[in-house]
Amino acid sequence: MRTFHHIGIPSSETHENETYLEEAKLYITDVAASPNKIEWLRFETGSTMPRMLQALPHIAYQVGDLEAEMVGKEVLMEPFSPMEGVTVAFIIEEGAPIELMQMA
Repeated sequence: MRTFHHIGIPSSETHENETYLEEAKLYITDVAASPNKIEWLRFETGSTMPRMLQALPHIAYQVGDLEAEMVGKEVLMEPFSPMEGVTVAFIIEEGAPIELMQMA
């Protein structure tokens, strides 16, 4: 079952309290600090993240079983752990990037 977690929106503007993810060359904001569950994403030149994520907003859902949710789906990014206790993967549905998040 999917539970809405946040919407991620690419931006070229700097936002307050950004966190830098060095491996991805990406700055993100804290979803918990947003009353509307917005995660701003600011990509540096040379980011290895897929172009689709750099260009389009994504919807993120928390799931209980990440692997089961991925069965039969078009995978944009295989599962990885951006921070301790969280594993995420990106799929494509309806032509849009969808983030699936499993919390430890």
